[in-house]
Amino acid sequence: MELKKGLEDVAIKETEITYIDGQLGRLYYRGYPIYDLTEFSTFDEVAYLIWFGKLPNRKELQDLKEKFVEERKISDSITDYLRKVRKDANPMDVLRTAVSQIGLEDTRPGDIREKAISLASKIPIIISYFSRLRDGKDIVEPDPSLSHVENFLYMLNGNKPSQVESRTMDVTMILHIDHEMNASTFACLVVASTLSDLYSSVVAGISALKGPLHGGANAEALKQFMEIGSKENVTDYIMKRLENGQRIMGFGHRIYKTYDPRARILKDYAKKITEERGNKELFAIAEKVDEIGCKILGKKGIYPNVDFYAGIVLYSLGFNPDLFPTVFASSRVVGWTAHVMEYLKDNKLIRPKAIYRGEIGRKYIDLDSRE
Repeated sequence: MELKKGLEDVAIKETEITYIDGQLGRLYYRGYPIYDLTEFSTFDEVAYLIWFGKLPNRKELQDLKEKFVEERKISDSITDYLRKVRKDANPMDVLRTAVSQIGLEDTRPGDIREKAISLASKIPIIISYFSRLRDGKDIVEPDPSLSHVENFLYMLNGNKPSQVESRTMDVTMILHIDHEMNASTFACLVVASTLSDLYSSVVAGISALKGPLHGGANAEALKQFMEIGSKENVTDYIMKRLENGQRIMGFGHRIYKTYDPRARILKDYAKKITEERGNKELFAIAEKVDEIGCKILGKKGIYPNVDFYAGIVLYSLGFNPDLFPTVFASSRVVGWTAHVMEYLKDNKLIRPKAIYRGEIGRKYIDLDSRE
């Protein structure tokens, strides 16, 4: 039996949701190029595409928007929990527990897709409420006149977003909505394969995404740019890190051996949002790291990934760095739930093998005779 550490290159299901060409740097959702979707669509449209397998017509899109608005509420008990939870708690722990409580309270029978839509609508509320409450601010109630992403930013910041802010958030959410069989999606499927409930599967996904090797790289990339401090410091910073055997944060990906198409798209929006929010120097630093890093590491097939510019974008939109993974989850929940629904159509309990390397037939020693 061959050992495949990390299950690398091991396929566990067939999918019609996402296709990645890591050699050419291409990403498709349901067959549509990511460049087309981020240029012409909104998060609501792409969420519909991921869940239902096709782009919505006007009525279908309006129905989904109305459903998002209808589900923009959490129970008093969850709000009370968010008020009382430690202010220094890890936001992913807070989100994981709140989603678990939603599952505990949801006794409605119904289509798993309906529950997925409900969760996608509620997660931004949890994030926004917690963010404001821990900062000593009043919570901002949802505005039914705003789109899904506009309402998210409104509830977080307390003011209606500009056109640049709204579009930047839309594109960021689209780019994080799914990425085939990553660690958190696999965690969701392991739970779903036991025929557990959707909420338990999503809790598993959140728990996996909390890990710094999966969901925390965008904050580390932002921290890196802030540490550099000036565009003039970039070259020395990079060379010292590489000489010390350290990574350039936001570079490299398990699948992509060329420039991550999501990073290429986000770069343009990072430039726009930093200009609007007065963070132009931060973008200038990142762009210089991008340029020098590609010259040195590109020879090894190591290029910027989606996290490289995502941290700058989210920070400029008003999110504290420790909230970045929760924003990731607020989008990826669409992909997680879509993969769960797809897997359950032909479910098989996930039960991989382990290769035993220990001893066999050891002699039992009674307690008093042991050293």
